[in-house]
Amino acid sequence: MARWVGIDYGSRRIGVAVSDPDERVASPAATLTATGDPGADAQTIVEWASRHGADGLVVGLPLSMDGSVGAQAIVAETLAQRLELVSGMPVKLWDERLSSASADATMRAARTRRCRRKTLRDALAAQVVLQSFLDARRAGPPSSPDPHPSRDCP
Repeated sequence: MARWVGIDYGSRRIGVAVSDPDERVASPAATLTATGDPGADAQTIVEWASRHGADGLVVGLPLSMDGSVGAQAIVAETLAQRLELVSGMPVKLWDERLSSASADATMRAARTRRCRRKTLRDALAAQVVLQSFLDARRAGPPSSPDPHPSRDCP
């Protein structure tokens, strides 16, 4: 078993979540300040992940609702490549569609004050991504989102 760190990457904030060592539960952990430079931000993430005993990293891949790859997905892919180079850990890209909407719904249900939502949203979105990844690993063979689903579908 391994401890995974989930990442919701944005140009201003980086949401971070961490799993338990048994890979069952993801918990929101932190919101880091981003520079907008994937190289510099990768270093910040790796330092944080190393301090928290990470064995692998899961980067949210913001595909469009139709599954296509847009500009933000390319940025996430670049970050994942940098993380792999800097960390030496396994790095997985994972579909993050609707993770922020799920985080917002959780905060509304918990009646989180509006002023706290901004700082919590990214860490909760990272938790949603990481929990989805962990659930899929337990359900069957590891898989990742196909960034080009129309290429393989009839």
